[in-house]
Amino acid sequence: MTDRSVSNFQPGDSSWTRRGFLRSAALAVVPVLVAADPAVAAEELPDFPAGVALSRTAYRNWDGEITVTGLWACAPADPQQVVAVVNWARRNGWTVRARGASHGWSPLTVPAGTASDARILLVDTAPHLTGLSLESASEVRAGTGVTLEALLTFLEGHGLGVTAAPAPGDLTLGGALAVDAHGTAVPARGEERLPGQTYGSLSNRVLELTAVVWDAQDGDGGAYALRTFTRDEADCAALLTHLGRSLVTEVVLRVGANSNLRCVSRTDIPAAELFAAPGGSGGGRTLAGFLEAEGRVEAIWFAFTERPWFKVWSVEPTKPLGSRRVTSPYPYPFSDNVPTPVADLAGRMVSDAAWYLAPVLGNAQFDVAALGLVATLSADVWGPSKNTLLYIRPTTLRVHANGYAVLTARDQVQRVVAEFTAFYRERLDAYAALGRFPVNGSVEIRVTGLDDPAEAELAGARAPALSALRPGPEHPEWDTAVWLDVLTLPGTPYADAFYRELERFLLATYDGTHALTRVEWSKGWGYTDEAAWSDGEVLGTVVPESFGAEWSEAAGVLDRLDPHRVFTTPLHGRLFG
Repeated sequence: MTDRSVSNFQPGDSSWTRRGFLRSAALAVVPVLVAADPAVAAEELPDFPAGVALSRTAYRNWDGEITVTGLWACAPADPQQVVAVVNWARRNGWTVRARGASHGWSPLTVPAGTASDARILLVDTAPHLTGLSLESASEVRAGTGVTLEALLTFLEGHGLGVTAAPAPGDLTLGGALAVDAHGTAVPARGEERLPGQTYGSLSNRVLELTAVVWDAQDGDGGAYALRTFTRDEADCAALLTHLGRSLVTEVVLRVGANSNLRCVSRTDIPAAELFAAPGGSGGGRTLAGFLEAEGRVEAIWFAFTERPWFKVWSVEPTKPLGSRRVTSPYPYPFSDNVPTPVADLAGRMVSDAAWYLAPVLGNAQFDVAALGLVATLSADVWGPSKNTLLYIRPTTLRVHANGYAVLTARDQVQRVVAEFTAFYRERLDAYAALGRFPVNGSVEIRVTGLDDPAEAELAGARAPALSALRPGPEHPEWDTAVWLDVLTLPGTPYADAFYRELERFLLATYDGTHALTRVEWSKGWGYTDEAAWSDGEVLGTVVPESFGAEWSEAAGVLDRLDPHRVFTTPLHGRLFG
């Protein structure tokens, strides 16, 4: 352990590095692209489309639990080259996987244990599929390889923005849409939705999309081709959140006037008060109370601590007195890189199997956040929406995360939060009493609206069929989703068993009677005691049933648009059959 204490943290202190944690696999390793030897490429990929750049590469997901080296990758220069690559793959028995930032957990791109010689071709969208242009005052056309930071920066330059967005700016738009990526926002008391805005996922912004789909009339016997779908088409509903079961090259999004947002961080509210059961005798500073007042909240509750890092965003046209103006995203420098105390603790836990240090790590993470907010003047920041919505860089701590959305009525949010956090705390304490520490990260709680297709402002617009935020016509009172994630270092003993208990609690408690649990596609779910995405009942029954009849309809559309299953992984097979 270093002799530097958390209390000595100073902004810009270069000695606060990740050196103590570089021993572990929880930090990023940038995939290396190795230019392809033409002779080898000609032998292993015969007749590959000329002019498409090829390379050997490593695939690594966000937390490093899926790492494969030696795969073939290509970087098409335009959508037509994407089509040529897909048709080559179909003729030669390969599958194609779009790759953006690889910022995800679930094996919807590449499964764990994939051999380096697997016939999987990665299609990198970020090098070239990055076009941006305004179609109108409220519509933007974007290539799916563009990052969210680049998209939001472009919009900001034209006085436009979004209501909410995922915190990482490095996500590609295509990857975000594939898994209905979201931020945190519902209407505050008295707030009217602005034209062009939505409180749902990014998928709910799509007005049209262009995808590579099978065309039986193309050529001799059919071929894959580009086709543009509009939001009012039935087939489009399945593609709005396609889980990687298709390849979208370009989209047109509905956007609205940009807002200035103030984000106030607090670390003074005890979890017992913030997450109190409705009608309790606490101090009244509840998550639902802040939600009602401002509409945009996030709680980050580090394991074995008593006070969460709680953020509240509010729409503020002019800078409030006392707020610090931010002119660029990522306003929390103390979380951009892992400070030495946290890095050393995490490294020791991983390398020495010192998992009993989880309470120490949780408190160290809280101390760094609480002190860092003060030291970097980040507790109260204000600026254009992008600059407070984006706050996670690729250099932050890499952890495994599970993820669920609980669909419920707005007035039931505090109940859901209270029930979940009480169960989580009870089980965490029970495990600790046995000398087991399955969680060493945090609980993260966000709240959004649902994917109301009317917010797309297009007559006949369809709801994203496979979005966790798709409204259920049988429960019109469900207008809100509570997003619940629990984070821990990869490889933490007993984590999968603990996650399974949490999942079973959510599925049993919110089973569709007064609320409904759906999985968060990009995160971990379907747990057995040994692994995620492995419970046959959850994959084959529970998940499909949570979407009702829309599930089989969407599955049929995706299969019809890709009958040769070029865009499939084993997880798709277990989900869709």
